Amino acid sequence: MEFKRLSILGVGLLGGSIGLVVKKLASGGDIVGYGHRASTLETAMRLGAIDRSTTSAADAVREADLVILCTPVGTFRPLLQEIAGSLTPGAIVTDVGSTKRSVVRLAEELLPESVQFVGSHPMAGSEKRGVEFARADLFSGALCILTPTDRTNAGALAKVENFWAEFGMRTKRLTPDDHDRLICDVSHLPHALAASLVAMQSDAALELAGKGFQDTTRVAAGDAGLWRDILLDNADCVKSSIARLRGQLDELEKRLDPSQAKALFEWLQAAANKRSRE
Repeated sequence: MEFKRLSILGVGLLGGSIGLVVKKLASGGDIVGYGHRASTLETAMRLGAIDRSTTSAADAVREADLVILCTPVGTFRPLLQEIAGSLTPGAIVTDVGSTKRSVVRLAEELLPESVQFVGSHPMAGSEKRGVEFARADLFSGALCILTPTDRTNAGALAKVENFWAEFGMRTKRLTPDDHDRLICDVSHLPHALAASLVAMQSDAALELAGKGFQDTTRVAAGDAGLWRDILLDNADCVKSSIARLRGQLDELEKRLDPSQAKALFEWLQAAANKRSRE
C-alpha cells in the first residue's frame, strides 16, 4: 500500500475505519482528514485514524494521490465542485457511496480529465455512526463492489481494487446500473422494510419485542439523513423492489388459509432453502 498522501473526506465510521486500516498496513504516507466538526476531527486524531485534519475539502486534497469520498451521497455534488480545482493531476478519486449511477455521473461531469475516478462501494458498516465506532477490522472479509465505466482508467481501477483487497475484502465489478438495481434488493429495500416494521408497531407491542424483532429491524436505527439520501437517489429501483415485495406479500396472504397449508409450507421452505445457500 504505497501512497504519499491519502485524503479522507468525511471522517465518520467508514472514513475513520479506513484511516485505521491504512495506518496499520502502510509503512509511510500522510493521511489528511476532512470534516465539518472540529470535535469529530479531534476524535479521529486521538484514535490515530488521521495524521492531520482540516475543515476545508480543497485543502485536504492538495497533493493527495488518493482521495476517498466518505460523506453522504447527497453531499457529493458540492464536495466534488469544491475539490475539483485543487486535485493534483494523476490523482485517483474513489468513494464509499451506497449508490453509484449518480455518483459516477457527477464525478465524470465535475472532475478534471487529469484526475481518475473509480466508483467503489465497500459493503461494510453498522447502524452506529461516528468515528468513535471506527475499527480496523470493519472491512475484513466483506465485499467491495467497483463500478467502472467505459471512461474508467484501467490502471486506476487496478490500484483501487488492490487498495480494498489489502483490507481483506473480496472485490467484484459491476456496472453502475447493475449495482444500483441489485444492491437495492439486498440493502436499500431491507432498510426501508426494517423502518416500516418499526413504524407500524404500537408501544404495547414494542414492549414485547424479542431478539428476532431486534435482529430483523437493527438497521432501522441507522442515520436517517444518510438513508434519506440513498433512498431518494435510488428511488426508481426502490419503487421497483417495493412492487416485487408487495407481490410476495400478496402470495403470502393467499396462503393464509387452512386449505393452503401445504402451499404456505412450500413458500416458507423455498425461502429457507434460498437463505441457507448464502
